[in-house]
Amino acid sequence: MGHLDHAAYGLLTPALSYVMASIGAALGLRCTVRALAATGSARRNWLITAASAIGSGIWTMHFVAMLGFSVTGTEIHFNVPLTVLSLLVAVLVVGAGVFAVGYGKRRGRALVLGGLTTGLGVASMHYLGMAALRLHGEVSYEPLMVALSVAIAVVAATAALWAALNIKAPVAVAVASLVMGAAVTSMHYTGMLAVAVRVTPSDAALPGVTAMQFIFPLAVGLGSYLFITSAFVALSPTAEELAASASVRNLGGRAAAQH
Repeated sequence: MGHLDHAAYGLLTPALSYVMASIGAALGLRCTVRALAATGSARRNWLITAASAIGSGIWTMHFVAMLGFSVTGTEIHFNVPLTVLSLLVAVLVVGAGVFAVGYGKRRGRALVLGGLTTGLGVASMHYLGMAALRLHGEVSYEPLMVALSVAIAVVAATAALWAALNIKAPVAVAVASLVMGAAVTSMHYTGMLAVAVRVTPSDAALPGVTAMQFIFPLAVGLGSYLFITSAFVALSPTAEELAASASVRNLGGRAAAQH
């Protein structure tokens, strides 16, 4: 068996992956809160933004963490189509869960369905991303740890969606985001503890690309998207602020009419 190192650069990749997961969760929860206060196309657009934020944050967390993954005796490459597919699955399946909560008539059932769907989306993204690994050897998994990682993903997703439905204060959302970031990161490293690699030494060239050739630029791009979208959400007025502004304009209009 090859020796696996999950933090080849020390605490840098685990810490950065946690930050990306927390930012994606914070942005996603904030957008979901905005969606629940909106109607029509505005609700749909906020939910789409929430899905893209959570999905992108989780994907970026996973592959930033994978930058620190190494196996003694073999290089590691990634299959590009599977890596891109893992990103699409993350966004689409998380989107299905978020929309279930956003449009569900019965909140309890919508929360269970949304949490289960979103959690399975997170787990699917993780294991699709792992399926994209190309190395000299054979990868195997310990089933119990895999099951535990999926359970963590479902519980984390359900808790995050519950927070979106029940927590409105920005500080409380921030705390919930840090908790979700920790849960998602824990899911990743629990899944990685399930991994074993039987190395088969070889001089043959590996298919695919290295993490620095493809994963790093894409992760930087998605990270930039999360930061820019976070700024947009922070600067855009809430439904309460829009209502207050309209009320002030109406009062001003009445005062002008009286004069």
